[in-house]
Amino acid sequence: MSEQGSGWPFVGRGGSLRAVRDALRSGTGMMIAGSAGVGKSRLAAQALHGLRGYGVVRAQGTETASMIPFGAFAHVLTGPPRGGENLLRWAARHLRDQAGRDGLLVSVDDAHRLDPASAALVHYLAGSGEARLLVTVRSGEPQPDPVTALWKDELLERIELPPLTPAEVGQVLAGALGGELAPATVRRLARVSEGNVLYLRELVHAGRTSRCLTEQDGEWRWQGELSMTPRLRELVGDRIGHLDQDEREVLELVAFGEPLGLDLLAGLTSSGAVERVEARGLIVTVDEGRREQLRLGHPLYGEVVRGDCGTLRARRRLRTLAEALEATGLRRREDELRAAVWRLDSGSVTDSGMLTSAARLAWGRQDPRLAERLAKAAIEAGAGVAAVAVLGEVLMVLGEAGSAVTALRRAARDAVTESERAQHAHSLGVSLAWAGADAEACHVLDVAAATLTDPRWRQEAHVYRAVADCFAGRLSAASRALDLSRSCRPGTVRGRVHGVALEAWIHAYAGRGEQALVVAGPALETLDEWRDEAPHALPTLLDALCAAQTFTGRPAEVDRVASGGMELPAVELSMTGFGAYRAMAARLRGDAAEALRHCREDIGRLPAREPYLGRCLAEQAHALALLGRLDEAEHSLAEAQRLTARWAFTRQHALHAAVWVAAAGGDVAEAVRRCQMAAEHAERHELYGHLLYAHHDLLRLGTPSGLGSGRCGAVEGALAVLFARHARAQGDPDALRAVAGEFERRGMLLYAAEATAQEAAAYRESGRGTLARGAQTRACALARRCTGVSTPALVRLATPELTPRQREIVQLAASGLTNRQIADRLTLSTRTAANHLQAAYDKLGVNDRTEAGRLLTAL
Repeated sequence: MSEQGSGWPFVGRGGSLRAVRDALRSGTGMMIAGSAGVGKSRLAAQALHGLRGYGVVRAQGTETASMIPFGAFAHVLTGPPRGGENLLRWAARHLRDQAGRDGLLVSVDDAHRLDPASAALVHYLAGSGEARLLVTVRSGEPQPDPVTALWKDELLERIELPPLTPAEVGQVLAGALGGELAPATVRRLARVSEGNVLYLRELVHAGRTSRCLTEQDGEWRWQGELSMTPRLRELVGDRIGHLDQDEREVLELVAFGEPLGLDLLAGLTSSGAVERVEARGLIVTVDEGRREQLRLGHPLYGEVVRGDCGTLRARRRLRTLAEALEATGLRRREDELRAAVWRLDSGSVTDSGMLTSAARLAWGRQDPRLAERLAKAAIEAGAGVAAVAVLGEVLMVLGEAGSAVTALRRAARDAVTESERAQHAHSLGVSLAWAGADAEACHVLDVAAATLTDPRWRQEAHVYRAVADCFAGRLSAASRALDLSRSCRPGTVRGRVHGVALEAWIHAYAGRGEQALVVAGPALETLDEWRDEAPHALPTLLDALCAAQTFTGRPAEVDRVASGGMELPAVELSMTGFGAYRAMAARLRGDAAEALRHCREDIGRLPAREPYLGRCLAEQAHALALLGRLDEAEHSLAEAQRLTARWAFTRQHALHAAVWVAAAGGDVAEAVRRCQMAAEHAERHELYGHLLYAHHDLLRLGTPSGLGSGRCGAVEGALAVLFARHARAQGDPDALRAVAGEFERRGMLLYAAEATAQEAAAYRESGRGTLARGAQTRACALARRCTGVSTPALVRLATPELTPRQREIVQLAASGLTNRQIADRLTLSTRTAANHLQAAYDKLGVNDRTEAGRLLTAL
């Protein structure tokens, strides 16, 4: 049976395909080995396709035919042997009758299942040179000796076909589904299938049947749990095969508890059964740090094995695992978390404190869903304020700050000890700040800092007060709160690391990017020492790094760090949204379409109603505006403005996007006005990195800016210097060319194209037409690398002969506005608008709005 459906594209096997075809043409022949479902049969079929001049005999090894001599070749062996004729020569003679002009080619699928006579025939053909052979075998399966001898005796070359890589999985899925896939969906299917093409095909079929895999806005996404169709369950069950009682016990314990230590598993089962199951590839030994652990041989084995267990047996297995791990003394922190989860899932919880501690650990491991579940179970089991405090933090980052505040208010009267009062105040204060209740948040945290006696609790109160100040856009006040936190001795790891992360964040957004990198670097180097204690720190540090790299002009680094942020285990945290930074990096490179893809990936998984979602929507509106998709941009912007209003730093993204939405509509004057508003907002809230970009946007719109002076002059990094050079270079074509070259070197192609367009305009205005044409050619080449992007500077590049008013009206017309709508927007009469538009058409040599739109995007 073919391991990959005919409707699925053949990708990722180019090197293997060439190797097989070269071996067949040279006469050597090839053996393709690999695990079941990896695509051996498809590769063999693809290698045979297009080969001319050969007579091809195909054979298939099966369990049924393996009981019959020459069973795999029964369809071509007709007539009895001649008197005294050797059986191998008789069989070979029949096959030779099928030879073509260039000889005989025998293709044998699943040769490990051949009967002894067929295996001997294949070996004879290879050794005698009477046929060229293409053979597939399953790795790890017993093989007839003649088949093994084919490669051991070097009669055939042998290649091991690996599973598809995640990138190849994405290519196969895009071809099979006929469209783009959300990156998270590709990662999930690649992980669950482990690159096995057969399983991948069945997973896609299961997803489409259950409606978990659907197309939304031109992109395929998987939402919901994994679906196991009967066909997929049967395929995986066949691979698992028959298990005796001891072997099934081994596989079930690993399925419910992986990864499991060998000693722990051997103590619960038969060591012989463990060895037998490992020998069959159903479990594998992996090195994880200093420990050897046992895992399932494939993720889908667990789905089938767990699904075959009834509720009572599943609970018994989980209880057995919990008791065995507890008997070891729970020496490692993760042991406590795993034992608590097993206890909870088996219905055998006896200690609410264990659940509270496990909830903290789960939150530290960036698993907020598990932390929420454990904290709620702890509260139901009678845990006190400590569990409610953990639950409040977790609900907050899951986009449920209102629920967090409600639960914490209800628990206020139960906070009796200083420890309880501190944990309650910290969780309530930061949840209030997250929810936008700034005044109350500051009051709660200030009271805590003033009344708590233990310096460790006071330290955290000051750190959370700094968080509230950051949300409200008071960065200087946040820095003062951090100074107070550092004066509290002794402190805690949690308080110290959260303080360091917030310090890096403040430096980055305040335009001190180099200082932010200096602070964040050492903290990230010691990540393993504190990540369980300080759950907010890692995403905060990564956000700080992204901001610092953005404001110092390193888009490639922004993309690298943000990509890592999107790989965090808790990708659904509302405190992430790294897709916005990847979109910014792509936009700076001039790739607005890629920016849209990054935004959509995060928009599809971030909690609703949250400012980080608003930040992604703002970046989406920005990218849509650059692509001239005005209606979509306006819709995305409206939603972004609503969601980002709560916090100053997210609101800034919506303000920047609004500038380019106005520009996309051709209203440059309104774009300038909005840009000035964005600059004022950034300065008022000490967001000096954003202020730098706002002033540069004014320059891009053709308006004088404050680059190189005032607060912009204090922003650290080479980008601030480059922006200031750009401002001073206006009207100087040589200086503009140098600036454009530096933008291009930094990978900021859109800015390079715009600066080169300004160079061409400067040459033109000084009457140097030849140099102007050369600059225009270079600007057009750069603009073409920014596919589909349009900005006022690039519009001027495409329409140098138009007046500013004509250019504005043409852009509005190209966006779809009628003459009356243009007149209303620009406060003109309809006749005047029509006259300007006709004059522009005459200069451009076009006849209507459609042709004008094509001209504006033809660079």
